[in-house]
Amino acid sequence: MRLSAQTFPFTKDKLVGVNVSMSVETLKNRRVVRVTKDSVVKEVDEPTFVRLNGVAFKDGVIEVMVLSKLQANAPELARGFIGVAFRINEDHSKFECIYIRPANGRDSNQVRRNHSIQYFSYPDYKFSRLRKEAPEQYESYADMGLNEWIKLKIVVKGQQARLFINGSKEPALIVNDLKHGAGHSGAIGLWVDVGTEGFFSDLKILR
Repeated sequence: MRLSAQTFPFTKDKLVGVNVSMSVETLKNRRVVRVTKDSVVKEVDEPTFVRLNGVAFKDGVIEVMVLSKLQANAPELARGFIGVAFRINEDHSKFECIYIRPANGRDSNQVRRNHSIQYFSYPDYKFSRLRKEAPEQYESYADMGLNEWIKLKIVVKGQQARLFINGSKEPALIVNDLKHGAGHSGAIGLWVDVGTEGFFSDLKILR
């Protein structure tokens, strides 16, 4: 079945910040949404995203260009966390998320490189639990870096999600058991975490 594509316009009436600060700007000749996590949110893997108004998403493809920088006051643990939340429910208490850690992509420490990509499911399956209970299953490696545009393509069908990086033909991460199940649906969010100044551009949704 052929999917229909929707290019999402970055206008303020279609964007809702959830525990983040946001602005619509121009960066390197691109129209972007700039997003930073609110400092009052101390925990990680939380609902810290810009929610897209008027988008109901269950199965399909999400494509977006992302660029992350470290903030001047970023803590040591910061890795440029940036990604996409999807199937977000109305009160933001349940969602799936796939994000990247660009600072890890070219680190000289191989263990950190192996933690360049992450899946988590809010609220019960944050990265720390998944890493402890199923090491390596929900994380992966891909070549990437800070301060550069990276294309994310997330393909969601039923209980599976696949992430493709920078146009690769093969997925960099496959999740076969999305924790909220195949029937869950909801909004899409542009997600960041601690220490990240994140930029999102060229968002396209195919359903």
